[in-house]
Formats: sequence, C-alpha cells, structure tokens
Amino acid sequence: MEPFKQLNGLVAPVDRVNVDTDAIIPKQFLKRIERSGFGQFLFFEWRFDQKGNVIPEFSLNQERFQGASVLISRANFGCGSSREHAPWAILDYGFKVVIAPSYADIFYNNCFKNGILPLKLSEEQVEDLFQRTAKYEGYKLNVDLEAKTLTDDYGLHIAFDLDEHRRQFLLQGLDDIGLTLKHADAISAYEAKHEARLAYK
Repeated sequence: MEPFKQLNGLVAPVDRVNVDTDAIIPKQFLKRIERSGFGQFLFFEWRFDQKGNVIPEFSLNQERFQGASVLISRANFGCGSSREHAPWAILDYGFKVVIAPSYADIFYNNCFKNGILPLKLSEEQVEDLFQRTAKYEGYKLNVDLEAKTLTDDYGLHIAFDLDEHRRQFLLQGLDDIGLTLKHADAISAYEAKHEARLAYK
C-alpha cells in the first residue's frame, strides 16, 4: 500500500444512515477474483435505475462531485455483511477518506487494511461538513494524518483522534503482510535456528 500522510480532496456526500455493504457493492458484482475493478459498481443500485440509466439526483452522479476523494456519510456506515469488497470498491472509485459518526467494526478494520482512512466525528461535526459541502461548490478538506487534523479554506479546524497502531499502518503504508515482512530477518533467523535444532536431533 502507498503511505497516507496528507490529502487535500474534494468532498462528496452520501446523506444516508445505515449504509450497508450490499449497497456499497451489490452481491452480483462479487465474482471478480482481484481487488481492482470494483469502483464502477460502487453504490450501483443508487447510481443507476433498473434499466441502467443514471439517476441524476444521486450525489455521485452529479458533476460537482466528480473526482472526489473524501466521502462523508451518516451513522453506522458499512453495516451488514463483512465483505472486504466494500472497501475495495470505495478505494477503486477514488475515495481515500471516509468520514462518518460511526462504523460497523469489520468494515472499519478492513478500511485500514486497504489503505483507507475512516474517520469518526461527532454527529454535529458531520452535519457541519454536510452543510459546508452543500454551500461551497468544489468543497475540499485537507486531511493531515501526521498532525491528526481536518481543515478547509473557510476556517474549519478539527483535531481528530485515532488509534496509534492504525495510524502508523497508514502512515507507513503497511497491511498485515507488510507488517510481518518488517520482521523478515527475525523470522529467517528463527527458521534457521529451528532447522539446525531439527538437524541436530
């Protein structure tokens, strides 16, 4: 994964509570065996009608939100099944940061493992972001993971908290495999010692 330190990104809203993983990536698109290519199906049943026509009212179909890399939504984001395809679709679409008041635990953990920063803010702070996104065309947030702050061009300054272990995962661009490989020398030394002990017997 690429290290995540700072992002100045366009914000797109999905103003719904309890956004479940089947809405994020519907089950009919789970047949792919690689992690890429899921972005085109993100929120598919909200973006397109049954005939495949674009639903213009949905935020991600609107011109002003094209190219967004910060997604804001409401409470209990990522609920439902534990499919890891959900963060794959979010990342493949172009979102690097998700902001909501709360998340389903499995989805929340999967975000960190796939290089996405899921931020938890209060209901009031999230509502303020929705209001700012609606008010300012091309509204952007500067997300500074090193300083643990959110700022914009209109006076916003939010200090956020994040588990330090997870923060370091993103800052260093590590997933579980990458973390293991940081200890490759120690693992090799242990294996050599173990093989020598077996040979001695």
